[in-house]
Amino acid sequence: MMHIDFPFRFDARGRTAAVDDATYVRELVELLLFTDPGERVNRPDFGGGVRPLVFAPNSPELRATLNMTILANLQNWLALLIDVRALDVSGEDSTLTIALSYVLRRTGESRTETLTRSV
Repeated sequence: MMHIDFPFRFDARGRTAAVDDATYVRELVELLLFTDPGERVNRPDFGGGVRPLVFAPNSPELRATLNMTILANLQNWLALLIDVRALDVSGEDSTLTIALSYVLRRTGESRTETLTRSV
């Protein structure tokens, strides 16, 4: 199945760019994690709220909180698309790294993504 690419763009043929299931789900995960709650007008509870925590003091408690928050958001918003297998959050200075392993429910394909944000 093909999905519209995000951000919206045109491909080399001048048509709406499309992506496969795996790319589409990866983009959804990234959007969910790095959108702040309250940022979406019609869905104020949507978002992982990870971005402001880049400057929080690095501690085991923060990492545990982030793990639980991210896992809850993934299960709440993307449970029909993915089955989360592993999640690891680490932070160093102003860089936040999220390592996520999941299985695409539609195809059974295992994926591992590493998402980083720094300021």
